[in-house]
Amino acid sequence: MKAKEKNLYEAKAKVLKALAHPTRLWMAEQLSAGEMCVCEFVDQIEADFSTISKHLSVLKQAGIVQDEKRGKQVYYTLKVPCVLNFMSCVEAVLENNAKEQAELVS
Repeated sequence: MKAKEKNLYEAKAKVLKALAHPTRLWMAEQLSAGEMCVCEFVDQIEADFSTISKHLSVLKQAGIVQDEKRGKQVYYTLKVPCVLNFMSCVEAVLENNAKEQAELVS
């Protein structure tokens, strides 16, 4: 593998790693409906402000979200909304796995 190709795969892995945490994946899916304030995440997730901020920081560093400060509030949006397009494929894999498990049991 050439250095340029390796760098590309490392960059892709960084995006996938950022989404590989259940809370961050949920947050990204929530943002697909539109922008959200950090305070809204705090209200919806049973975690403190610093934990939410850390998750959003990971998503931001991976280039998945962007933020905008308005007064004392920080609002987040998906930088590239198509980042979640692969989720239907992931769900298809899960359905196929469940189907195979059911066939093994019967």
